[in-house]
Amino acid sequence: MILDSLTLTPDHDIPAPLLTELTALYASNRDFHALSGDFPDPDDIRPEQVAAALADELLVPEAEVLLARSEGRLVGIAVTLAHHPDPVDPDPWIGLLMVDATAHGRGFGRQLAALVEDRFRTAGRTAVRLAVLDNNPRALDFWTALGYETLGYGRDRRLDRACTVLRRPLTPPPASSPGADGA
Repeated sequence: MILDSLTLTPDHDIPAPLLTELTALYASNRDFHALSGDFPDPDDIRPEQVAAALADELLVPEAEVLLARSEGRLVGIAVTLAHHPDPVDPDPWIGLLMVDATAHGRGFGRQLAALVEDRFRTAGRTAVRLAVLDNNPRALDFWTALGYETLGYGRDRRLDRACTVLRRPLTPPPASSPGADGA
């Protein structure tokens, strides 16, 4: 899996072919969008809606949209925040992690989560947080299976939906011991 940052055109638009791919990925996750209420009609997600949703994400300081590809195909997206808007929160956040529904069950979600964690770990971060909507038990099961633990309960900032806040410590990669490389 290859992970790249979303690159906009000079006019700050998503390139048309990529927007087509992103719209297909979003549309494939009809059940999630029905739960989240992020789109007016989860059965009719349009490119301009996806572009607007991603533009809103990128308005947040230090937000990043990451695109995951496998064998050239867009299989997932992650939106991350280097710093939460709440200044007392020390951890970076995963705001969204979504895998094309036609590729569910193939390990792409786990791979994408691990790559996002690695990016934070490399940046010297020691933990990561996220929020799962309380009406989405499949997502809660996914994240807890990856080792995320419940930190608390609250409401999301954008739409005031009930959610569970999860956190996972990011252990540093093992340091190589002297002489371990055969020297």
